[in-house]
Amino acid sequence: MAVPLMQAVRVGRYVVKQHLTGRKRYPLVLMLEPLFRCNLACAGCGKIDYPAQILNQRLSLQECLDADTEAGAPVIAIAGGEPLLHKEMPQIVKGLIGRKKYVYLCTNGLLLEKKLDDYEPSPFFSWDVHLDGDQLMHDSSVCQEGVFERATAAIRLAKSRGFRVSINCTLFDGAVPERVAAFFDEVMAMGVDGIMTAPGYAYERAPDQAHFLNRQKTKQLFRDIFRLGKGKKWRFTQSPLFLNFLAGNENYHCTPWGKPLRTVFGWQRPCYLLGEGYAKTFRELMDDTAWEQYGTGAYEKCADCMVHSGYESTAVMDAVARPWHIAKVALFGPETEKPMVPEISLANQRPAEYGYEAQVQQQMERISTGGKPARGPRVRVNGRPAANTVSEAADAAD
Repeated sequence: MAVPLMQAVRVGRYVVKQHLTGRKRYPLVLMLEPLFRCNLACAGCGKIDYPAQILNQRLSLQECLDADTEAGAPVIAIAGGEPLLHKEMPQIVKGLIGRKKYVYLCTNGLLLEKKLDDYEPSPFFSWDVHLDGDQLMHDSSVCQEGVFERATAAIRLAKSRGFRVSINCTLFDGAVPERVAAFFDEVMAMGVDGIMTAPGYAYERAPDQAHFLNRQKTKQLFRDIFRLGKGKKWRFTQSPLFLNFLAGNENYHCTPWGKPLRTVFGWQRPCYLLGEGYAKTFRELMDDTAWEQYGTGAYEKCADCMVHSGYESTAVMDAVARPWHIAKVALFGPETEKPMVPEISLANQRPAEYGYEAQVQQQMERISTGGKPARGPRVRVNGRPAANTVSEAADAAD
């Protein structure tokens, strides 16, 4: 079992409690993004395309703890950017674990060996290392050679120190089922505790727009992968019903409030993937967001999305409503032969709106009125020194 029994019990108890109290919308996982700065510039990433002043911003330890207090979710995923660039990250993790929250610290692995001694193994803590397939697949995805080798070496070291380690595998158009299946075999043999997988989301700011999967291709890819995995006992950190959804067997609508995101901008509307405005508080996010305007079939930007940040919570809620169904899927695995469920119609979706420039301008004005931001660490992005100021960014562009 990829998720520890006690964690499954605690999270299950939390979900049941929300249902019994009649709470319509509640968070399952708090997505915490204390910084955007990263030491890689992946072609499929839409999270790091900001001016240097914004990349230098950080959520403080207290702000991270306050975000947990506001949301109250049982699980916290700390992402970025690269979280290990944050000087207070050990204190942030320790503080959240002290509250008995299950913390997944997401990292590309490049700094993991160097930072490992700053953390202690705990049943409430897991490393979540980003690996988009085997060595060739992953190094191509992150646009830098040697990253796979360093990340897997760090995984083995972390496991030898007694840490729980899972991997986060994002798949794109062109992924070959046989290679992905062989990669899953490889990481299981490596000793990782679980796999989290999903198709890449088509970020509008991602440099590579040609390799994002549409929904039909996503379903066929995962069907082919799961067919090859029959009997192999791959361990996933996700709900069996979410995996069944990826294989085209569940007609789910997303629940974006299930994994709310707190960034240096505030609480991101409407979800982890789409930044179309920010709320000052978690309550404002939940109460004042026009949720009905988003999701596949409602909004053009959501048309092809099948990512766990939107659909994992739907699967968990379905498991509570239909426990016999999840038991069957968990026992036999996702269906790979029967016809897929009908696709959601896109006939009435509203057109995409684009507000990136306006949002950046707002944040830059906020920074300028609040004083000079703290200078971020000197990092290397894809092997080259990163710019820390606007002038440096301009020099680098030249």
